[in-house]
Amino acid sequence: MPATQRLYSNESLFAYTHSRGAGGGSLSTAQLALVQELPRIEVQVREQLKQVVQRGGSVVIVPPANPGAQASYTELFRELGVGPVQWEPTSSAQKPQRREVAMPSRQNPFFRDVFGPQQRQVTLPSVAPVLRWARSGTDILKLREGEGYLSGFQSGRGMVYVFAAPFSGEYSDFTAHALFVPVMYRLAMQSYRSTEQPAYRLNQGSIVVPAPPASNAAEQVAKLVKDSLTLIPAQRTVAGTLQLDIPPGMREPGFYTLERNGRKLATLAFNFDKRESELAHYSADELRQMWAGKPNIQVYDASAGTSVAARYRAERVGTPLWQYCVVGALVFLLAEVLLLRFGTRRQPAAGQPLAV
Repeated sequence: MPATQRLYSNESLFAYTHSRGAGGGSLSTAQLALVQELPRIEVQVREQLKQVVQRGGSVVIVPPANPGAQASYTELFRELGVGPVQWEPTSSAQKPQRREVAMPSRQNPFFRDVFGPQQRQVTLPSVAPVLRWARSGTDILKLREGEGYLSGFQSGRGMVYVFAAPFSGEYSDFTAHALFVPVMYRLAMQSYRSTEQPAYRLNQGSIVVPAPPASNAAEQVAKLVKDSLTLIPAQRTVAGTLQLDIPPGMREPGFYTLERNGRKLATLAFNFDKRESELAHYSADELRQMWAGKPNIQVYDASAGTSVAARYRAERVGTPLWQYCVVGALVFLLAEVLLLRFGTRRQPAAGQPLAV
């Protein structure tokens, strides 16, 4: 089992697929393609690797020691825009001469948070290069003499990373070194490109999501499922992606499950048109011009120091007078009580004799 297979298969974060053939459909959705010492690069594999970098993925190339593979690898380098690359002369009668890899630079963003705070002497891997290049876009690891051991080259929307030596034990002990794990993990993490949006719009028209190729005709139809609602959008598969047209009857926002033949492909979030959350602001005069001629729309300007509620009450409700009515009623009631109490004199009863 290759060391890279043991490395990536033990981490649930990666979906690792190993193939000795032409790659099949695995490269159609791969974000990182690792070409490790293949004896020959077939035309079909070259085309698939070109598609990987064209859609923004990465290709990592570990060259073989076999001189017979150099021609197909040179053609691959040319089509990926890597170079110029030169092959070191090799001889089956001569044992490969290993050279030590230089200590990586702590200022290199590639190794950010990889090394601890303490500076100490460490034993670095030794390799016997079979490749040499004059310049590259990114130097990740170098030999002590200054030549590149692992470098990155921009290719289309993606990257091509090239090792100068095979991973086989005769040419390198890199896979047994402590640098192997963080370097290969960082290559994989930097290759990740999220092609899905956090949320889509119901009026977006069409969306593109990554999807593995269907194995048979029965699995060609993808569906959008939300609770009891099932929609079948117009769809087409292009270069490992599924292009979906938003169905006209899809009006309810929320989370939809993208399924194909009962298998979940993705969970997609849909929201209303972004114009619903329009944040543009207007002055009171601009609003009056916009709504001129609309008698049922009134514009209130709170910049004058009066609250909108007070302006509305003053113009539409008027001044409340019930307090004055209550006060007036109480005053008249009090006056009536005082008149009844002190306003009349007592009269003597009829027939009662008066004292003289």
